[in-house]
Amino acid sequence: MPTDGTPSPLHNPPGGPATGGLPALVAAHAARTPHALAVADADTTLTYAQLVSSARALAGHLRGHGVRQGDSVALLMPRCARTVVAQLALWWAGAVCVPLDPAHPRSRSEALTADAGATLTVGDGKLLESAALPGTTLALPDDAMVENGDGCPTAEPAPDAAAFIMFTSGSTGRPKGVAVPHHAIAELVTDPAYLTIGPRDRLLFHSPMTFDASTFEIWAALANGAAVVVCTTERPSLEDLARDVEHHGVTVAFFTTALFHQLAARRSRIFSVLRTVVVGGEALSAQHAREVLRAFPWLELVNGYGPTEATTFTTAHRVTDTDCEGQVPIGRPVAGATVHLLDDAGRPVPDGERGELWIGGCRLAHGYTGRSRPTGEAFVHHPELGRLYRTGDLVSLRPDGSLDFHGRTDDQFKIRGFRIEPAEIEHALREQPEVADAAVTVHRRTHDDARLTAFVVAAPGPVPRPATLRERLAAVLPAALLPDHVQIVDALPLTPSGKVDRRALTDLVTEDGPGTPAEPLGPLQQAVAEIWSRSLGCEVARPEDDFIALGGHSLLALAVADDLREDLGVELTLADFFAVPTVAGHAALVERALLAAHSDLRPGAPEDTDVH
Repeated sequence: MPTDGTPSPLHNPPGGPATGGLPALVAAHAARTPHALAVADADTTLTYAQLVSSARALAGHLRGHGVRQGDSVALLMPRCARTVVAQLALWWAGAVCVPLDPAHPRSRSEALTADAGATLTVGDGKLLESAALPGTTLALPDDAMVENGDGCPTAEPAPDAAAFIMFTSGSTGRPKGVAVPHHAIAELVTDPAYLTIGPRDRLLFHSPMTFDASTFEIWAALANGAAVVVCTTERPSLEDLARDVEHHGVTVAFFTTALFHQLAARRSRIFSVLRTVVVGGEALSAQHAREVLRAFPWLELVNGYGPTEATTFTTAHRVTDTDCEGQVPIGRPVAGATVHLLDDAGRPVPDGERGELWIGGCRLAHGYTGRSRPTGEAFVHHPELGRLYRTGDLVSLRPDGSLDFHGRTDDQFKIRGFRIEPAEIEHALREQPEVADAAVTVHRRTHDDARLTAFVVAAPGPVPRPATLRERLAAVLPAALLPDHVQIVDALPLTPSGKVDRRALTDLVTEDGPGTPAEPLGPLQQAVAEIWSRSLGCEVARPEDDFIALGGHSLLALAVADDLREDLGVELTLADFFAVPTVAGHAALVERALLAAHSDLRPGAPEDTDVH
C-alpha cells in the first residue's frame, strides 16, 4: 500500500472545484440562475435569488442582535424551507451552526448547547418557548422572505471555518460535538463523481438536522444548482415520504439502510419516481438491493459509508445486480478522502486481510469541540500518512480496489442509521437510584430487525420496573438511544479479564410471550393484532399488549402504519401511533378514523336522500 501520498485505489486526492465556503457556492448559482427553484416545502417555494436575499437579510438581523464572527449559535427549528434560510444566514453572519432536534429532551439540548459553547439559540418562536432553554434566545421572523436582502453586507466564511457542530454518541456518556469545516462539506457535495446530480434534480430533505445525512440532503442540492424538497412532517411515514416524492418530483434521496430495507420489502412506489438512491448507516442487504434493482432497473443505487468525523461519506459504491451475489462492498474513497487499512501498531495490513480503517484527506473534521483528549485519541498524526481519523471499523480490500465492511473493533454499533455508543445509555441507566449496574447490546431477531437491549442489575431495595426506567431515559436521551427492551438480571456476565461479556448478554435475552389473553379480542383489535404480529415477529393476543414493550421501535412503526393503511384503509400518524401504543388503543383510533370516513355509519346519522 502506498504511504507517500501517491494515488492508488485507496486514494482519491483533492483538487476539485470546492475551495470556498458553502454560501459562496449558493450565491454563484443565484447569480447564474436567479429564477431557478432552490427550496420547496408544503407551503413555501424559494428561487435561488429569493433564498440568497432572504438569508442575507436574516444575517443582518442576526448581527443586529449580537451575532459575531466565530460565535457558535444553536438552531432549533422544525424541518421547513426556513431551516435552510436560517443555516445560510448563520454562516453569512459569521457563526457556526449547532443544530438541535425539537424531538430531543430539553436536558439533552441544554447539554449540547453548553458543550458547543453556544452564545445564542435561535429558531422557531413556539419551539423556543416550549423548550425554555437557558441563556439568550432569539425567535426568527415567521416569514422566510425578507425584501432587499441583497443590499445587506455579509461575511463570507473562510473555507477552513467550521460550518456545523454535530453531536455523535459519546463513549464516556457525553455526546461529542464534531466541528465540520465548510471546505469539507463543499468538497463532498460539489459536482460529485459518486452519484449523478445536476441543476434539474430535486433532493429530498427528510433527515433530522442533527443527523449528518441532512448535510448531504440540503447542500448537495444547493451546491449543484438543484432544488431541496423539504418533508415537513416531523416523523414521516412511508406513505408521507412517497407522497412528497411524487408531489414534488423528487429525483434523488438518501435513506438509512434500515429504512431502505423497509421500502424495498414493500416494493414501495417511491422507487418508481426516484432516479438515484443513496443508502448508508449499516450493512446493505444484497437481497433487498437486488429486488429493487430488478424491479426498477433505471435506478442508480449508491452504497455509502462514512462517519461524521470525515464528513458524511468517505467511500461509495454504485451497486449492480452482480454485486448482489455476495456481500455488497462499501466502495472506494470519494471526494478527496483517503483510506488506509492498518493494524494496531499503525502499519499497513497485507491486501485482502482485515485491518482497521483510518481515514485521511481533506474532509476530516477539526476534532471534538472542547474535548482535547478524545480529539487526540481519534485524530492521530501518523508519521508517514499525516493526520488520520481512526474509525474503529474493520474492513478488507478486494482485488478490484473496493472495500468490504466487517464490523467494529470496539463496542460501538449502528442501529437504523444512528451511531450508538452503549456507554452513553449505560451511563444514563447507572444514574438511576434503583440501578447498580447496566450494560447495553444489540439483539438481532433477523438481519433487518436490530434492537437495543439494556440489561440492568438492580440496587438493594425495590426492583425497578423496566417501563419506568425506559420512561426516565426518554427524558434525557434521544429516541435513537432508547432501549427497545429493558431486562432485569441478577448479574452481568464477565469475560476472564473481568470485562462485560457482550456476546454472552445476547443469550440472556428473554422475550416473554403475551400469555393467555385477559379477554377476547374484538374484530378490529384482532385485525390490528395480526398486523402487529407480522412486523414484530411474535404472537400478539391481548388488547393491552404494548407495541414498545413487545420490542417495537420507530422503524417497525412505519411498517405497521403502512400495513394499517393498506389493509384497513386508515391513515395513522406516528404521533398518534405512539400516543396510545396498545392493541386496544390502535383499534380505537382505527374505529374513529373509519367512522369519520363513513359518516353514514355513525349511530343517529341522517339517512341518505336523493334530493336533486
